[in-house]
Amino acid sequence: MHNISVKAANLIGSEIIKLGAEINQKIKEGNHIYNLTIGDFNPKYFSIPNELKQYIVDAYENNETNYPPADGVLELKKAIQHFIFKYENIQFADDELMVAGGGRPLIHAIYSTILDPNDKVLYPVPSWNNNHYCHLNDAVKVEVQTKAENGFMPTADELKPYIHDVVLLALCSPLNPTGTTFKKEQLTEICDLVLAENLKRTGNQKPLYVLFDQIYWMLRTDGIEHFNPVSLRPEMKKYTIFVDGISKSLAATGVRVGWGLGPAEIISRMKSIIGHIGAWAPRAEQIATAKFLENDQAINQYLGELKQKIDLRFNALYNGFETLKAKGFPVQIIAPEGAIYLTAQFALIGKKQLDGKIIETTADISSFLINRAQLALVPFTAFGCPNGTDWYRISVGTLNENDIPDLLLKLYNALNELT
Repeated sequence: MHNISVKAANLIGSEIIKLGAEINQKIKEGNHIYNLTIGDFNPKYFSIPNELKQYIVDAYENNETNYPPADGVLELKKAIQHFIFKYENIQFADDELMVAGGGRPLIHAIYSTILDPNDKVLYPVPSWNNNHYCHLNDAVKVEVQTKAENGFMPTADELKPYIHDVVLLALCSPLNPTGTTFKKEQLTEICDLVLAENLKRTGNQKPLYVLFDQIYWMLRTDGIEHFNPVSLRPEMKKYTIFVDGISKSLAATGVRVGWGLGPAEIISRMKSIIGHIGAWAPRAEQIATAKFLENDQAINQYLGELKQKIDLRFNALYNGFETLKAKGFPVQIIAPEGAIYLTAQFALIGKKQLDGKIIETTADISSFLINRAQLALVPFTAFGCPNGTDWYRISVGTLNENDIPDLLLKLYNALNELT
C-alpha cells in the first residue's frame, strides 16, 4: 500500500532551502559562516519602503481585512496598469491582469493553465524551480544548458532545436540564479523564433507560450537596460504571460504581492486556479501597494537607495574576486547586471587540500568553501546543472557590507592552502 501519492513521494524539496537549513544548523552549533545561499533580504540592511509600511498599517487600521476580489482589488489593478505603462511602456486591459500572493502562485497557475500531462516545457539551465513546476504538473522538462560566455542566458540558436514540439518556454530576466540579463538582440531573436513557430502551428495544436519572469527587473546596475518580449515585438502579447510584483524590487518578499499579465483567456483560467487554492495577496497589502505604486517620487527615491546598497556589495565582491584572479587563484566572476545575485566560478576540481584529499565533485567544492573559507554559496547543481559544475550563486541580500573584507580574506587564505 502507498500512504501518499506517487507525485508527493517523488517531489524534491527546494535544494536552496535545504542547503540554507544545513548552514543555519552549523551556525547554531557555533560555526561562523557567511551564509549567502538564500535569495532574500535581511530587513536590517534592506527594509521595505517606509511609505509602503505606513500604507499597510493604515489599511489594517481601516479594517481592510476581508476577502479581496479573485483577480485583485480594483485600486491595485489600476495602479499596476499605470506603473507598467510608465516604466515599461506596455498596456494591459483589466481582463489581462491579475494579482496573487507573490510570483510563485502565478508561475504554478501558468503551468496548470497551459499544460496537459506530458506536454513539454523548454527552459534554460541554470534556472530556478522550473524542474519542480514540471513535476507538479506532470509535464516533460526540456532543459538547455547555457554558456558562461553568454552570461548563462539562452540564445535563439540554443533553443531552436527543441522549439517545434514544446508548449511553454520559461524565461527569466534578470535571471535567478545568475543576475544576468537578456540583451536586446538576444531576446528579439528568441521572440522571432517563437512567432515563426506559432505561424507553423495549425488545427488543434497548442500555441507556444512564453512565461516571462521579470520579478527582478527594477533591480539593475547602471547601464543595464531591461527588455521584455512585448515591447520588442508587440505581436508577442498574445503568447506572453508575465510574472511580476514587489517581492524583490521593494525588498518585500514577505509582503506577498505579485501580478500576472497576459492573454485574457489565460488570465481568466489562472484567476480560477488561484481562487481555488486561495493564493490571493492579502487585501490590506494590496491596497497599500496600490498607493505606493502611484507615488512616483517614493518609488524613485527608494529604488535609488536600494540599488545603491546592492551595488556597493556587488562592486566590493566583484573587485575582490578580480583581485584573487589576478593573484593567480582559479576563480572568476561575471560582472554584475541585476537582481541580488553574482555568478562566480571556483575551478577547484583536481586541487589538493591540506589533509591530502583531492577535490573531485561539486559537493567537495561546497564543503571546502564552507569548512575552510566559512563561505556558503549555492552551486548551480541546485539549478539544474550536472554534478561537476564549479559555478555558484552568490546572494547579497543578507550580506552585511562591513563583513566583506573579512569574507574575502578568509577566501584568500583558504584558496592559498590548495595545491
